[in-house]
Amino acid sequence: MELSLSSSSSAAVEVPHYFLCPISLEVMRDPVTLATGITYDRASIERWLFSDGHATCPVTRSALAPHEREATPNHTLRRLIQAWCAAHQVERFPTPRPPLDSCRVAALLDEGRHGGKGNEVAALREIKAIVAESDRNRRCVKATPGAVEFLVSVVTKHSSTSRSTSKSSKHADQDADEFLEEPDSPTSTSSQEEDALSVLYSLKPSEKSLAQILEKDGDFLDTLASVLRRPSYRSRTYGILLLKALTAVMEPARLTTVSAKLVQEVVRVVVDRVSSKAVRAALHVLCRLCPWGRNRVKAVEAGAVAALVELLLDEGGRRVTELAVIVVDHLCGCAEGRSELVAHPAGLAVVSKKAMRVSLAATESAVRALHAVARHSPTPAVLQEMLAVGVVAKLLLVLQVDAGERARVRAKEMLKAHTRVWKDSPCLPAHLKASYPC
Repeated sequence: MELSLSSSSSAAVEVPHYFLCPISLEVMRDPVTLATGITYDRASIERWLFSDGHATCPVTRSALAPHEREATPNHTLRRLIQAWCAAHQVERFPTPRPPLDSCRVAALLDEGRHGGKGNEVAALREIKAIVAESDRNRRCVKATPGAVEFLVSVVTKHSSTSRSTSKSSKHADQDADEFLEEPDSPTSTSSQEEDALSVLYSLKPSEKSLAQILEKDGDFLDTLASVLRRPSYRSRTYGILLLKALTAVMEPARLTTVSAKLVQEVVRVVVDRVSSKAVRAALHVLCRLCPWGRNRVKAVEAGAVAALVELLLDEGGRRVTELAVIVVDHLCGCAEGRSELVAHPAGLAVVSKKAMRVSLAATESAVRALHAVARHSPTPAVLQEMLAVGVVAKLLLVLQVDAGERARVRAKEMLKAHTRVWKDSPCLPAHLKASYPC
């Protein structure tokens, strides 16, 4: 590799190969050495190990135990690189700051807990800036005892203040998804609650930490319901992402007892289209909640069926469509859900449309939802509508393609159960009558 001189000379100098990171092939700014003896630039090796999830040395391919993944600064090589840069008049890299340690984080946490409101704000903003700086810092904060608990306490304390009953307005947070892709500015004017939620999102607490949050604060789910009522789309996005992580570790007994208020706010995230990430997270939460207790009915009463049908009509991404169909399937497990789906002018049509060309999971869920309607609500009007909007044609198509055995069985069962209404109807195209099961 050659670097141009910084002087007026146009000559180039050859960079010693041992100054180059084996991953980026660029001069190392902060060289660190793994237990295998290979030196890398800190940013490159931390990205390899922690962001990309590898557990091996890139050069030797040797497996690294968890304690071997923390690299040791190579001060000697760093000084050689800096001296070489100075001697050859090329860009000189500044000496990196000492890496963050748990003592500094613990001091900030103590300051935030016991130093009054001003100190809490300052400590929270500094923790936020530290986490945004590097993946190593994020892991250090996450590993510091009490860090997650402090952030949860901030969210809990401020959830009961500054409540607004105004309808969410997207103009304040138009780029919620883009905002989540990049670290927040430490100088932003966001609230303490939003700052704490953003850091919690960045830390990605372990299942054990999430379980401890629920165990220590029995009302934390209601706290998140308050967060989801905020006018700030950013706070709501962070809140629903945290709720998604929490529901993934909750036991069925706890899922059964969630409040109608929480379910309503989850549905509102879908209704308001807070952000694509928030909508996906809300659908995941509904998938997790709906099989338990009366959560189906709570979701239906909150307007979930209409919200999901509108979402499906908007032709969202494949994953959003799949999740929405799965939730519709869950809601059709109760009479209220089936009634709402049939009552919506586009309900049966859009569900049958999504029965194909999305995924096998979507096909199975869509057919199961239609099967529930045809089995439990087969009024003459409903059967005629299923024929008119193309549901019957889609069921015949399911029999002809590789749509999964369970979907095929349910489709055939529906078609046979309502043969007298559908088979000889003039609404059914002639070319499909030949494939109608006997």
